[in-house]
Amino acid sequence: MSSASFSPDSLPLRDIHLPPSISWWPPAPGWWLLLLVLLLLIAALYALYQRRQRKQLQRLALFELEELQRQYSEVENPQQLLEGLSRLLRQSAILHFPQNNCAGLVGEGWLSFLDQQLDDQPFSQGPGRLLAEGPYLPRIEQIDTEALISLCRRWLQQLPPAPKPQGRRK
Repeated sequence: MSSASFSPDSLPLRDIHLPPSISWWPPAPGWWLLLLVLLLLIAALYALYQRRQRKQLQRLALFELEELQRQYSEVENPQQLLEGLSRLLRQSAILHFPQNNCAGLVGEGWLSFLDQQLDDQPFSQGPGRLLAEGPYLPRIEQIDTEALISLCRRWLQQLPPAPKPQGRRK
């Protein structure tokens, strides 16, 4: 055979066959794992956000308690302090315990409801009695404001997160 008669077409070689292209579906197991981790992260962040939003009510109530304390230190009106504390506790109770129908509770029923949230009974047998008796007294001379405000703060701090709102949200 001479070099002039050599032709690549005459050789019994097959053409180069490329493997099929890699498909995008189904993804490799690593991508599935990454998707699962991302979904779990999104769910955890959403739950954290929801919990933070529900705890926001508690933070606002504690801020309002500090504001009532500041106002009392300026004016020193015990009647105004008792009204503000009673209103604050009632609003917080309605928001955090809507199923208990605590909005209509008054007197001893209201104090026993407040005591249910604590281990002892400081509202019905302690400084918290003024919340039920105070509005009916003609004049309040002396009250232990520190004990009463401390009791209200303790009650507000132990509140569970507010339940999720029912119905449509705006």
